[in-house]
Amino acid sequence: MTGADPGLFTPDSVTWQMHGDPMMWIAGIRALYLQALHPRAVRGVMQNSDFRRDAWGRLMRTADFVGTTTYGTTEAAERAGARVRKIHRMLTADPDTGERYGVDEPDLLLWVHCAEIDSYLHVLRGSGFRITDAEADRYIGEHRESARLVGLDPGTVPADRAELAAYFEKVRPDLAVGPEAREVDDFLLHPPTHPLLVPAREVLWRRVAQLAYASLPPYAHELYGRPAPAPATAARQLRLTGLLLRRVPARLRWQLPPKHILRAMARLGPGARPAPYKLGR
Repeated sequence: MTGADPGLFTPDSVTWQMHGDPMMWIAGIRALYLQALHPRAVRGVMQNSDFRRDAWGRLMRTADFVGTTTYGTTEAAERAGARVRKIHRMLTADPDTGERYGVDEPDLLLWVHCAEIDSYLHVLRGSGFRITDAEADRYIGEHRESARLVGLDPGTVPADRAELAAYFEKVRPDLAVGPEAREVDDFLLHPPTHPLLVPAREVLWRRVAQLAYASLPPYAHELYGRPAPAPATAARQLRLTGLLLRRVPARLRWQLPPKHILRAMARLGPGARPAPYKLGR
């Protein structure tokens, strides 16, 4: 549709193509595992949200934010960012120790951002989504824009793989597994569900959570203290899962609410359809 607003990322971005992939859901769970390793960041989440009773709601709100900022109009993306910043400004954490701090501290926001972007990139590439090193760098650089939306100065945010790796190396001494991280781990392995659905949870969800855990870096496994399959085994499981999920027709997957991709295609035309083959052109 000529003249329609393509949004912040546009159909020419790496982000536009990547975020339509079904492995993003597993990447999101990996991001939760990784984010929980920062004691101050995860404490802010656990003390200011109903994560224990509404973890699904939190996951869906995160997915909605990513979908809106990727495929929505510029106005919708800016409005979503303003809403997140407003909520964060009102929240503080750590009443138990007396050291109150805002959850919108730049170092906490940066950790959450980098854990997400690293997880999206690692899981998609590892599962067979073809993307070159240069495109991976482009993807990381593009997300200085999403960092800005949550209140970060884009100039302080890693812009490529080298800067992202340097950031993780710098922050590793601050990472630890405290009681809040244990709660996140326990929830992801045993999410509350109706008794009749427990067998399905054990068969399906547990495998998804285990795959997300297996895809974490080795230092994360060491901190959690739970074993993980050998890297070659985890890589093989990622590729197989990606192959299976991508066999589900995209149009069927994109029917799930809130239908960000279908709405973007209706706004911009069928040429805006996300697809991996559009990368590398």
